[in-house]
Amino acid sequence: MVPLTENLVACPECDLLQRIPAIPPGGAARCPRCGYTIAVDKPDSLERTLSLTIAAAIVFLVANVWPLMGLSAVGRHASTTILGGAQEMWLQGNEITAVLVAFCTVIAPAVHIGFMLTVLLAVRRPPAPSWVGMLLRRLDWQYPWAMIEVMMLGILVALIKIAELATVITGIGMYAVGALMALFAAMKVSFNPREVWTRIRWVNGQLPPSARSPEPALSPEVRP
Repeated sequence: MVPLTENLVACPECDLLQRIPAIPPGGAARCPRCGYTIAVDKPDSLERTLSLTIAAAIVFLVANVWPLMGLSAVGRHASTTILGGAQEMWLQGNEITAVLVAFCTVIAPAVHIGFMLTVLLAVRRPPAPSWVGMLLRRLDWQYPWAMIEVMMLGILVALIKIAELATVITGIGMYAVGALMALFAAMKVSFNPREVWTRIRWVNGQLPPSARSPEPALSPEVRP
């Protein structure tokens, strides 16, 4: 029997302390007091998320290597990549904007993909090292900085305005950015951080109580 103080989870909405019992595939555990969904079982979550993350890494490279779009006017043609656009802003004297564009559209997405790949590969053979938990906590803080959607919205607005003055040629990089947006959304939906936590070894060398299948005491309501 596991002590009552172990494996307790506080509901994010009402702070009720409870334990999460075994959840059937595709089921969810809800707080018995307020009904908040505390945990959801996602079959093959880590494997599916790993596949999506690898695909996102490939698409991210394509989005940054191939041109986003090309412009053709009065016999002249020009094209640019994401980093090329940030570099041009820097050369025109908009250093702060250039740094923000490079950070939010290149550095932050690359860091997010790197964190996800590290976490998912490290937990494939449990128990995972304790530093995986540190990376997992950083994911929620880091993800909002990857503003691929904001960049795509800005590009679409610019295309509408430029289309009246020049011929716009959509590049492979544009399609890659759209695919990257969809992959990021799919990664977030399929990822189950609770399954990762159950595979991480604590600093003292022990597995968390949730990995030892404790007997539920005050348990949330489980629904398929």
